[in-house]
Amino acid sequence: MAKKQKVAIKPVFNIENIVASASLGIELDLYTIASKVPNVEYEPEQFPGAILKLQNPKSSLLVFKNGKVICTGSKSEPDVQHAIDRTLKLLLPYAKNKPLPHFKPTFTIVNIVASAEFGVELELYTIASKLHDVEYEPEQFPGAIFKFKNPKSSLLLFKNGKVICTGAKSEKEVQQSLENAARLLAPFSSPLPKKK
Repeated sequence: MAKKQKVAIKPVFNIENIVASASLGIELDLYTIASKVPNVEYEPEQFPGAILKLQNPKSSLLVFKNGKVICTGSKSEPDVQHAIDRTLKLLLPYAKNKPLPHFKPTFTIVNIVASAEFGVELELYTIASKLHDVEYEPEQFPGAIFKFKNPKSSLLLFKNGKVICTGAKSEKEVQQSLENAARLLAPFSSPLPKKK
């Protein structure tokens, strides 16, 4: 029987979405903002926040009366900061108060979604039977879910070596999760079949 060759996995990832929260340090009148600022939707009977869509950097922000915002759609941490700074500048004229002097909004990352390619074929049945914290029910969903406690994240694994990482709070945590997974999954992977 041929000995299985060991496959090295080098994870390369792309950030697809960063969800972050921040405070703009101001009280807002969402009715006025919805009527005066372009690309704002506000339907208080459906949801207490207004939705502001920015084109540059491309992102959407949920804006609340107390000045709290949730930013989604950015693909890098500098883009998140840029989106929050732009939002403050856009909404400041409609604030009920002025922020403290020298106030600069900072953000907290709530979740990062990243996609990666391991460049190998993953044996999901074997992975689910040999490793802890892996759920795989192919009759319900074609991917396996691999949960990490440190850093806290979940990886969605597909047979073709594609991986989606969620739950990380920084790009460094995404990298750590993928490297941990690559090390643990290497024994249960094989080279991708050659394209015909």
